[in-house]
Amino acid sequence: MQNTTIQEEWFSKGEQYATEINEMVEFGEKNGWENWKGKEPEDKRANLAQDIFKLLKMANQNNDTENFRVFFPPAHTPIIPLLEEKSQSIEQLQFISGQKIVFVTGTSYEKRQAYLLDDDQITKLDENIQAIGKSKQGNIFAVASNDKISLHKGWDGAIINEFRLNHTADFGITELIPFNDGSKVILITSYGIYLISREEEKLIHPVNEDNEEDWTSDIDMENATISNDNNYIVVGDQNYDHRILDAEGNTLGSVGAQSSYPHFCLFSKDDSQLITNSCHFYNGITIGINSDQYVGADIEAYTESDDYTVINEEMRVYTGTATKDYYILGDAYGYIKAFDKNGKRLWRHFLGSTISGMTLSDDEETLWVAAHSGILHKLKLKKGHRDTHTIGNGNHYEEFRLLIWKDEPQIWKW
Repeated sequence: MQNTTIQEEWFSKGEQYATEINEMVEFGEKNGWENWKGKEPEDKRANLAQDIFKLLKMANQNNDTENFRVFFPPAHTPIIPLLEEKSQSIEQLQFISGQKIVFVTGTSYEKRQAYLLDDDQITKLDENIQAIGKSKQGNIFAVASNDKISLHKGWDGAIINEFRLNHTADFGITELIPFNDGSKVILITSYGIYLISREEEKLIHPVNEDNEEDWTSDIDMENATISNDNNYIVVGDQNYDHRILDAEGNTLGSVGAQSSYPHFCLFSKDDSQLITNSCHFYNGITIGINSDQYVGADIEAYTESDDYTVINEEMRVYTGTATKDYYILGDAYGYIKAFDKNGKRLWRHFLGSTISGMTLSDDEETLWVAAHSGILHKLKLKKGHRDTHTIGNGNHYEEFRLLIWKDEPQIWKW
């Protein structure tokens, strides 16, 4: 394998491309992109994609993926032609314990399949599962299937609560977020965001405050989060600014979009800051407000202000997580990037394709990241680059990636 012409071409061109990309991005970040006068590097290995994929499948069948990866370090750009028919979104990644996570394939309007990943061993779960969520604290898992939401203490734990869905039963679920005590669940859908309990399915966003006759709860770019202590809920969508609510869904404040459309929100690990992202095409702006502003927040849209901190002015953020010291955000261009609460850029790491899901181990050493490419990446943070083909300066080690593609009889490890 290692002596073939295809291997030499793959390796040498990949190494050159990664080096040139890293140099260009570093220059742009330090000196401003308007000062970059060079050509944009090109990865000219698309012609090798079909042959590489055949070799990858052989390596999987022969249980030789570790050796394969040494000579064929993975890359995104060359396999883009393969993604056009095979790719699918991977979403709702939730950390369980050790090296174990759960996730689903497919978007809210598609038939989904849930999986359990334990190290590199993958198991299909019940085909009726529509969505999986996890509480910020307390290790509560919410599983939606068969018109109900079951809440478990721990992934394999006993059912501690169950909600029968009526009005929302047929809604595709974008995201589920259970409360830390399992008493309620935030149900995020394109038909509105609901607070689900045994008593009711309460619409908390959008709200028809002006009693408009042609009003609808249908929304796009629906997004929501909850503070780690569960005292605050944040909701937003393409047409409505982010609103901060109390635990019952009552409005406490609002955070106006600084780009076109509210798209993402997240609390810091200690709840001392809330960040909100708004987007325009593939770019966006992320700002942060402090916890003493949550009640009564009134951040005006498109207005510079000392009432917020600019975290980033480039990314359209699709997903993210918070460590004890910083945020990790995934964008439309296939990058994950880390920022502290002051907006200091800490690192970046390129994976390819729009980032669709992310979960972090409790010890903050392992990060699983998924993309719309149908690829799930397992990263060991701060362990050092595995090879000279890594694009980014995050010093992270990719343990493996899984190609979870449509119309493939199995999942391929790379």
